[in-house]
Amino acid sequence: MENKEFQFKTNLNCRGCVSKVQSDLDNLEGICHWNVDTDNVDKILTVKSDGITEEEVVAIVKSKGFKAMTLKG
Repeated sequence: MENKEFQFKTNLNCRGCVSKVQSDLDNLEGICHWNVDTDNVDKILTVKSDGITEEEVVAIVKSKGFKAMTLKG
């Protein structure tokens, strides 16, 4: 499967919020790299995928009590 990059608008406002999803995103097969730009007004989560889908990323973030909306680009 080809590598893709997905971006999501989130409400991960600070390092504390990011730390709540960190373990799941770090240990999930299919994610090469991820990052949250908490300085951006939209709190952009960028995920470099190696097989994971956008829907799976959204489900993980939501399971931790946060919001994630796919940005189409």
